[in-house]
Amino acid sequence: MDTLGKFLQSGDWKGEKHVPVIHVPEKVNAEEGFELRVSIGDAVKHPNTLEHHIVWFKVFYKEDGGKFPVELADFNFSAHGEAGAFTEPVGVTQVKLNKSGKIFAISYCNIHGLWENSVDIIVE
Repeated sequence: MDTLGKFLQSGDWKGEKHVPVIHVPEKVNAEEGFELRVSIGDAVKHPNTLEHHIVWFKVFYKEDGGKFPVELADFNFSAHGEAGAFTEPVGVTQVKLNKSGKIFAISYCNIHGLWENSVDIIVE
């Protein structure tokens, strides 16, 4: 049986242009907001053309000991050269957490499929 996880690809974002890069502090204070930023191509530029582009990011958080992840953000990038307009694959939001855990990001390239990355975050 096929599962979605079977199709998730990963790698080091410093050498693979499809892996989402998660920008968050290593430690945050409980109940204090912080900026969460997800991008693609920080080290190796990803194309942004009609033929080859990043379509979306999804970002999840799973608290330590939690059963399921919670969706934090959903970023869609819709303009890929139509009428000279381009949406760059960068998403930013504000987040508050109560417990330490892991943040996951998934990106979708229209040619190369699904890519994932994750980072641990400590809440004090």
